[in-house]
Amino acid sequence: MEGKTLEKKWYIIHTYSGYEKKVMTDLEKRIESLNLTDKVFNIIVPEEETIELRRGKKKVIARKLFPGYVMVEMLVEREETNDGIGFRVDSDAWYVIRNTNGVTGFVGVGSEPTPMEDSEVLSLFKKIGLKIDEETLNEAKEEIVLDFEVGDFVKILDGGFADEEGKVANIDYEHKRVKVMIEMFGRMTPVEVGFDGVKKA
Repeated sequence: MEGKTLEKKWYIIHTYSGYEKKVMTDLEKRIESLNLTDKVFNIIVPEEETIELRRGKKKVIARKLFPGYVMVEMLVEREETNDGIGFRVDSDAWYVIRNTNGVTGFVGVGSEPTPMEDSEVLSLFKKIGLKIDEETLNEAKEEIVLDFEVGDFVKILDGGFADEEGKVANIDYEHKRVKVMIEMFGRMTPVEVGFDGVKKA
């Protein structure tokens, strides 16, 4: 398998109007329970604070910027072809989001979700008062290229288990760690190492 190039990208999902907060809460629970926290990172309903006068009193109201829309930050695979650069959403994450109550679909062309441009994310975050700068955005975009995936055999390069070989059980992209199952005392034992601490066997 060739190395994959992975990035974090923001997407917009369309929901029934008035369901935005419920969708956000339900999605957070489902992502947690289905162990997809290494593929879906942040879910927000873009809101801005406005001051309204009610019965002569000023009241701060959170107003939805885009009723019927929720933003989701996900890990996606970057693909470069002759037609340009495309981004492929993880199929498990897509399925879970798409089948959450209140969600009608991703914003994109056809059935293919389209990520937001970095400039759109920056200006939107500025508007809703979320602190994010170019550096943070570029950090989030840091490319991770691995030449192995779950199920592949790898060799551990350093630490107490150096030179041991095992099978990749889990890849944690957010913390840049990989869980390898190695045989110890006649049974399989999980060992966690950093991305640079293993190589394909």
